[in-house]
Order: sequence, then structure tokens, then C-alpha cells
Amino acid sequence: MLTSVLAGFANSIALIAAIGAQNAFVLRQGLRREHVWAVVVVCALSDALLISIGVAGMGTAIADRPVLLQVAKWCGAAFLLGYAVLAARRAMRPAVLDPGAARPATLRATLVACLAFTYLNPHVYLDTVLLLGAVASQHRYQWVFAAGAVAASVVWFAALGGAAHKLAPVLARPAAWRVLDGLVATIMVAIAVGLLWA
Repeated sequence: MLTSVLAGFANSIALIAAIGAQNAFVLRQGLRREHVWAVVVVCALSDALLISIGVAGMGTAIADRPVLLQVAKWCGAAFLLGYAVLAARRAMRPAVLDPGAARPATLRATLVACLAFTYLNPHVYLDTVLLLGAVASQHRYQWVFAAGAVAASVVWFAALGGAAHKLAPVLARPAAWRVLDGLVATIMVAIAVGLLWA
């Protein structure tokens, strides 16, 4: 069981840590210190819901159909490798995140934006429902895997939102983004290779 919870945590944190639209939004809110914990809760609960759907439905459907499992593995690996390429490109041409580019938003507007970044993003479904569901189907204790994946989401979003303002001086330098995106690219390749060899 410990192996399953650790695998769930590791797979989830590696996928979540890829800086995309949702993470950039959480980071921006954290840097601005604007409705941070409401955003963290929405992101974590959304991941918990989508991971559960993946483990309960999609993961089981894929496990019962070996052809679908192979398709999910190859599609998931292709998606991860695509993420790796994008992260590597960003690492070669790093930028900075400018939190002061917009004026303060209301809680309602912030939550609507957060929900849009979460549910209108096709990557969230690939990561949580399809990919984590498919990987969970390979574990004996699928719900323990899911618990580890959800824990990773809670830890990541709480850390990202809570510590963002402390990271402002570091994240103001392109070199920091170069290192972060380089690590993300490496992790994505490693998970893709592991998924294909599983």
C-alpha cells in the first residue's frame, strides 16, 4: 500500500508541477496575495474530483480493455513528451511572471477565472482523468494511489500559493524559470519512459 500511495504522490506531483495556465494563475495570485487560499482550495478540490473520476471510471475502463490501456499509455507518453518539449523550449528562452500586470479582482471574478483555468484546460483531463486513471489501474490499491495523488495536489497548490510571495525575488529572474522548466522537462521525460515500460 505504501508503494501505491507514494506512486500516486510522485506521479501527481510531477504532472501538477508542470507550469501551465493553472499553476501560473495560482502563482500570480500568490505573488499578488489576492484570494490565494480560495484559489488553492478550488484547485485542490477540482483535482480530487477529477482524480477520483479517473480512478473510478476511466482507470477501470482502461484496465479492463488492454487495447485501451496501450492507447492510453502511448497517448499519455506523447502528451508528457510534448510537455517536456514545451518546458525545454521555455528553459532555453526563460521569461518572468509579472504579477502587477492587472488590477485587483473580486473574489467572484477570481474564482470564475480559477474554474476556467481548471475545467476549460484539456490538459487537466489528460493529467487527472486519463493519465492518473490509467496509471492507477496498474496498482492493486487504486484508491490508495488516488489518495497519494490527491495529497500531492493539496501539498503542491498550498505550497505554490502560500510561498509564492516569498519567491517573488527569485522568480523575477529568468534563470530561476530556466531551472524550473529544465526540471519539469526532465521529470516529464522520465514519467513518459516509465509509463511506456510499465
